[in-house]
Amino acid sequence: MQICGFNKTTLLDYPEHVAATIFTGGCNFRCPFCHNGNLVLRPGGQPPIPEEEIFDFLGKRRGILDGVCITGGEPALQRDLPEFIHEIKDMGYLVKLDTNGYNPGVLWTLLQDDLLDYVAMDVKASKENYGVAAGVCRLDISKIEESIAMLKSSGIAYEFRTTMVKGIHNIEEFEHIGKWLAGSRAYFLQQFRESDNVIERGFAAFSKEEMYQAAVLAGKYIDRVELRGVE
Repeated sequence: MQICGFNKTTLLDYPEHVAATIFTGGCNFRCPFCHNGNLVLRPGGQPPIPEEEIFDFLGKRRGILDGVCITGGEPALQRDLPEFIHEIKDMGYLVKLDTNGYNPGVLWTLLQDDLLDYVAMDVKASKENYGVAAGVCRLDISKIEESIAMLKSSGIAYEFRTTMVKGIHNIEEFEHIGKWLAGSRAYFLQQFRESDNVIERGFAAFSKEEMYQAAVLAGKYIDRVELRGVE
């Protein structure tokens, strides 16, 4: 595992649980508004964190932490991800995976082996706008669709989420996203925040009022649509 970051305690990353968060390096997307640019573009430039250090910490935190969130970058690119999660599960922890859904085979393996308790999948944009939002010219949208369908039928807790970015999205497209995700368990709209580590500069956040408008459009098709990180 290429582990490039470790947050030892969080109340935000795993809903309703106290967790630790592990950040993996590398990604198959280049979302221009990504705020983890160093993990995506220069994972080898980050000080590596040995797995042994992670497991030693988790061993000492049994009974204090509920779970572990694995995020990135894109964790599904890590070849030994199943084995890594197996060891975490054997320690008695819940596991949440953050993913862009572009590796449905990996997601399928993890679900079939009962290695995941919660999945948060980023839905970058509407189908027509996906390549722009993901920063990938020749994007195979069927991989995204496969992961969406897989989660909807999985029986585990999951959420879909979109970071709303002016210059990438428009409010009207969230009705198209709502139709696409119709019947989903939960959909969160996240407010974009500029940072020094964003891949490309020049983007802006939608206002709270604009985000509510988008939520209303998506909410025609999804029972639970909420805003997250709104100021």
